[in-house]
Formats: sequence, C-alpha cells, structure tokens
Amino acid sequence: MHKETTSPLDWKALSDAALCLRTLAHPHRLRMVQLMLKGRYTVNELAEECDIPQHVASEHLGKMKDRGLLKSERDGRCTYYRVAAPGLAHIMKCVKRHFG
Repeated sequence: MHKETTSPLDWKALSDAALCLRTLAHPHRLRMVQLMLKGRYTVNELAEECDIPQHVASEHLGKMKDRGLLKSERDGRCTYYRVAAPGLAHIMKCVKRHFG
C-alpha cells in the first residue's frame, strides 16, 4: 500500500478544486484557457478560434470569470479576457501530458 508523504488537502480545498475542474470540464473552455495562457483575447477572437457562435463563447467566458478563473479588462471599445488563476497553467500541462 502506498502512503502519501504530504498531508491531505482539507475539504474546503478539495471543494474548490472540484468546482474548478467542473468549470473547466468542457472542450471549448479548455481550448479558451489554452489560448489565453499565451495572451489576452476578445470574445469574438475566442469564438472564431473555437468555431462557435459569439454568444456561446460569451457564456463560457462568463462562467469561468464568475468562478475567478479569468479576468476581463476594457481597452477602448473592446473587452479582453485573460487567465487570472495561475494554477490553470499547471492543469493544462497535466491535460497535455495525459491526453496530448
């Protein structure tokens, strides 16, 4: 039997992790995060990259922003989205390692 050498996460941390993973558990959201790890994007740019309608991209972005995974910033008439949670880079590396 394998014993962990680090202490287990508390229930709050596990709940937060589960919420994050549930939020990311969609191919379009994973693709958007993958793109935004390289820079900021508008809704229209992300919709085009994911080949989905703008309103669908906006819904995905809103869900991730509400969970604190993304931030938005206005620049003139455009709103740009970027990754706010630094742990997303590690999650995407894990996804790539196991599924890429």
